[in-house]
Amino acid sequence: MACDPNLLTEIKMFASLDEDDRQALAEVVDKLKLDAGHTLFQAGDPGESLYVVESGEIELFIRDNAGQKIVLTVAESGDTFGELAMLDSGPRTATAAALSDSELIVLDRHDLILLFQRRPEAALHMLAAMGGMTRKADELLRTRVSRNVNEEIAEHVTPVQKVADGIAWFSGSMPFLMINGAWFIVWIVINTLPLGIPAFDPYPFGLLTMIVSLEAIFLSCFVLISQNRQSEKDRVRSDIEYEVNIKAELEVAHLHEKTDRIYENMMQEFASIRKELRNGHVS
Repeated sequence: MACDPNLLTEIKMFASLDEDDRQALAEVVDKLKLDAGHTLFQAGDPGESLYVVESGEIELFIRDNAGQKIVLTVAESGDTFGELAMLDSGPRTATAAALSDSELIVLDRHDLILLFQRRPEAALHMLAAMGGMTRKADELLRTRVSRNVNEEIAEHVTPVQKVADGIAWFSGSMPFLMINGAWFIVWIVINTLPLGIPAFDPYPFGLLTMIVSLEAIFLSCFVLISQNRQSEKDRVRSDIEYEVNIKAELEVAHLHEKTDRIYENMMQEFASIRKELRNGHVS
């Protein structure tokens, strides 16, 4: 379906085209409508087209090796996306999904060649868009840090679990031991020695035994609740350690790529300098 030439005037990438060029381009490009929530393409799909957002919002995101969603950008009216896969004929590097009802202009490689032939400066607009995406990706890599296990667990703590944690912590402290020891001594002294106080729980201290048994039951329940939370925290910590290891591995691989690229550039520079020196010596 051809595009209305007047629509191209409102898009930065086509703003420099004259009336005839816009008419020629509008006859070969296509338009596409997407409903909100619809996925345009998935990461790994073959890419043959570049998209320009006429209206609506398109979310571009990837998922890391841990399965977490990373939003790269949200393309709005006038923005372009999908150019990388079209240029190098490789698979899509991200997933594109419509956040709202959207209308897109679709350009394939032939359409893009036609555009660049008529207006070479349009290539600069596309390169600027690619540079913007790269900058956003770099910013995400710099700011994306590992999760804090304490913050992750704290977000899901109920009041009962908070009380259980407090009681479990106090029951394992020296003040708790001293209070229980003093209570038992006072109880036994009152019920065994002739202090002029009526013995309300004589030997073998049946009431004290029942109270201590109930205390042990409730304390064991609170301790088990706290231990379950600790187990959950340990599981989250293991997941975070796995994510950190994956990120470290990816960073090391990226550093290797940068080192190889620097080495290739240096060798090219050395070859160029050697050639210039040789030519200068011959002349």
